[in-house]
Amino acid sequence: MKQIIAATIDDVPELSVLINSAYRGKTAKQGWTTEADLIDGTRTDENGLTEILRDPEATILKYVENQKILACVELIREDDKLYLGMLTVSPVLQGKGIGKELLHSAEQEALKQNCNSIFMTVISVRTELIDWYVRHGYTNTGKRKPFLTSHPRLGQPRQQLEFIVLEKKIK
Repeated sequence: MKQIIAATIDDVPELSVLINSAYRGKTAKQGWTTEADLIDGTRTDENGLTEILRDPEATILKYVENQKILACVELIREDDKLYLGMLTVSPVLQGKGIGKELLHSAEQEALKQNCNSIFMTVISVRTELIDWYVRHGYTNTGKRKPFLTSHPRLGQPRQQLEFIVLEKKIK
């Protein structure tokens, strides 16, 4: 049985392994959404995930099947918008519609929280991922944000990187 529900502090170790396996390192290269060729190091750690889950404005939705977390997404309320980050699907399960289901659940959560839109930052050179979000109704706002390398949870880029901001109106 599958379900999409809010993660708890007890889920942090499993979430950390899942997120890092999907974004960085050899295992990430099994999927199509990897950052492994762009950034060395980890994507997050247990302390960072614990901080997110303790933030009253934040939620991590987890996609669970047979008591195993297979995917997740971070959501943070910012005024009348919902920030979407770390959309993660196990590399061996990517391309099976799980990410789309989580994206839909995030949009439902935004409506539940009376938000007008969902926005995210995506590394500008990840064109295949940007195209995926565009196919799901997100638009490039034209805004750019620097990729800050001073935070150890973000890893060390192999090249100069920046984020673009995507947004989807939901109301």
